[in-house]
Amino acid sequence: MKEFFGKLLNGMSIGIVVALIPNALLGEILKLLIPHFPPLQHLFDITVFTMSLLPVMIGVMVGISFKLTSIQTASVGIASMVGSGVVQKTTEGVMTLNGIGIVINIGITAALTVLFVQFLGDKLKAYAILLMPTLSILIPGMIGYLLLPFMKHSTGIIGIAVAHITSLQPVLMGALIAMIFCIIILLPVSTVGVATVIMLSGIGAGAANLGIVAAGVGLAISSYKANSMGTALAHVLGSPKIQMKNFLMKPQIAIPMLITAAVLGALAGILNIQGTPYSAGFGLSGLVGPLNYMNLAEGGWNGRNIAIMLSTFLVLPILLNVVLLYIFTRKLKMIKSADYKLDFE
Repeated sequence: MKEFFGKLLNGMSIGIVVALIPNALLGEILKLLIPHFPPLQHLFDITVFTMSLLPVMIGVMVGISFKLTSIQTASVGIASMVGSGVVQKTTEGVMTLNGIGIVINIGITAALTVLFVQFLGDKLKAYAILLMPTLSILIPGMIGYLLLPFMKHSTGIIGIAVAHITSLQPVLMGALIAMIFCIIILLPVSTVGVATVIMLSGIGAGAANLGIVAAGVGLAISSYKANSMGTALAHVLGSPKIQMKNFLMKPQIAIPMLITAAVLGALAGILNIQGTPYSAGFGLSGLVGPLNYMNLAEGGWNGRNIAIMLSTFLVLPILLNVVLLYIFTRKLKMIKSADYKLDFE
């Protein structure tokens, strides 16, 4: 069971990075360039479209993690799409792709499909190419689709809990929300989904964003010895979710980031760092968080706001994480670099 769970989470982590990084790296830059070079609009649209292919990416990467055959791997990909919630039909009957889906349900559907295709094995013989994709849609895909409303509801429950916290005193609220989002970004739950369900905005959104910054920066620093520099940077430029497997196996690896998130979240309350429901679900990815803060801050791009932005989104996350990682790895010996090892073969 542990091996199965590990392979599933590993595949999900890779799929998330592959699907989300293009928009994370290019999105905000392209928005600035499009008015001067309109053909770039198509490139931007493609990066957004790629994000909606997250379920297929996860399904295929999970199939590869389990070393399934090509037909089996493709079947996991299309079944994951069925259970994702990405595909929606308008009142006019037009099929659209919307968002990235319910990540936890994508994982459940992918897991069910892996078990299903493994059960079938080579029983279908020459008819595998005809029946396996079809049966994968009909059985595990449909089960995933039927589970979708319950998984959406679970995201809503988390959102409601966060919404209650926003009524607290700003500093305490900021610390708690930052810590919650620091944890959510390491789980198969969409931070954007939670934030948009309750339309998290203002200081709450700013604190949530800083919680994700704490996770991304901390995991990049802590993992570079065990992984390549490119993989380490993917925690910041892409998503800290690539550490999902390691976090669920060894939750203590997130303690330094969690403390950092509490400090940064409290500062969001003190310094009035704000955000939007959309920016709340991002860290430094695509510079969505810092740019939204600058756009919402009173006085705009003045010296004070730039100093606050650089301090809270970059300098303090690095300093706090470095100090705390030193304490927890060298002094307390609760964590070691190998705990952050990622197996992206």
